[in-house]
Amino acid sequence: MTEIALIGKKIGMTREFYKTGRLVPVTVIKMEKARVINVIQEEKRGYKAVQLGYGKIKNSKVTKAMKGMYAKKNTEAKKKLKEFRVKNTEDYKEGNEFGLEIFKEVKFVDTTSKTIGKGFAGSMKRHNFSGLRATHGVSVSHRSHGSTGQRQDPGKVFKGKKMAGHMGDKIRTMQNLEIIKTDLENELLYLKGSIPGSKNTEILVKKSIKNINKMTIDQKIEAAEKAKKTPDKKKK
Repeated sequence: MTEIALIGKKIGMTREFYKTGRLVPVTVIKMEKARVINVIQEEKRGYKAVQLGYGKIKNSKVTKAMKGMYAKKNTEAKKKLKEFRVKNTEDYKEGNEFGLEIFKEVKFVDTTSKTIGKGFAGSMKRHNFSGLRATHGVSVSHRSHGSTGQRQDPGKVFKGKKMAGHMGDKIRTMQNLEIIKTDLENELLYLKGSIPGSKNTEILVKKSIKNINKMTIDQKIEAAEKAKKTPDKKKK
């Protein structure tokens, strides 16, 4: 069931303590249940997929066309619709709902969210430029980016040149984030480390696309405890 993804809202950050005294910074995400709106068969579109709906929306904000579609499917209107390619469509039926239980046996996930928008930023903040010299003839341009182009040939600024401009507000994916804990009652997901975006940012969470062999924190603690016990046996 891990081919599909869930959408949640970033609540903020906190920390989790382990018995050994180790603390881990975590990001808390309030997850939403996803409902299967449509099951797409290979005969119709040439590929197998599942269309999922997320979140609530006011009836007044739904277009007539979408109202008709939801009425046909006998389901309430959803804020967002997303399509996911799946191997077997038999596992999914229209009207089914999926929550945090799809990550029950998953250790690592990928998240996609929008970074905090910083507005118009200079080259020092945006690209970590050092700026011009503080003395020796430099006047009123200490934080400028310096030369941007050439003279007559080629006589233009190349595309992609690092300059001042709009910073942040971009979609970014974080890979291989460890699931520290899941709270099924309150639909909360605790992920290790920080995730791009401000509070209440929508975050798409799915099973990690890479095959990872790295150990989780619980496995590391177990291995450390075993390592402590083994030398004692040798001494005896």
